[in-house]
Order: sequence, then C-alpha cells, then structure tokens
Amino acid sequence: MASHNVYSTPVVLFLTCGAAMATKENDQIIKENNCETKMGLPCVLEAFNSIFEIGSISTKCCGELVGLGKVCHSALVKRTLENRLLKDLSPATIIAKSVQTWNNFLALIDSPSPSA
Repeated sequence: MASHNVYSTPVVLFLTCGAAMATKENDQIIKENNCETKMGLPCVLEAFNSIFEIGSISTKCCGELVGLGKVCHSALVKRTLENRLLKDLSPATIIAKSVQTWNNFLALIDSPSPSA
C-alpha cells in the first residue's frame, strides 16, 4: 500500500496541480480537447509511471493513451513537467521518453494481432 501512496501524489499532480503553473497554450489545448477526461485514473497512473518513472503499461491502458490523442498526450506531459515538484527531472529526457512511449504504443495498437 505504501507504494500506491508514493505514486498517488504524482498522478494527482499530473491531473490537477500543474494547471496553475501551466502555459496558456497547454492549458488551452487541454481544455479545448477535454484531455483530462479521456483516460481513467488507473491508466493515468500507468502512463505516468511509464513516462516519468520506471514502469510498464498494460495493453488496455496503451489503447486509452493512444485514444487520448497525441495532442493531448504531449500537452499533458509538458504541463506535468512544469510542476515545480518535478523540477529535478530532465525535460529533454522526459519528452524523448514520452515520444518513444507514444510511438511504441501506436505501433502496438496499429499492428494486426496474430490470428489462430
């Protein structure tokens, strides 16, 4: 249960607290596209851990992430990076990991599943 609490704080920040510090551009993109409502909290947690920590993401959440759309995905990652609690992270590294995560999941979703 302790590990859940460790990850709960960044997820809450990912969803809400970054808004006050976000650039107007990212806020506008997020608001206009209803980005914060397109993924369930369990998948937000998996995506956050996959990009900002070390973790994996399920196929279900991979689909939700791709369904979120690249514009929302990028805006949410950038807004999260603006949070002062994450100031020690390298933005270039996180953006690169975010792009890699997006491309990997897009390829997974687009690839035909093996038939029996």
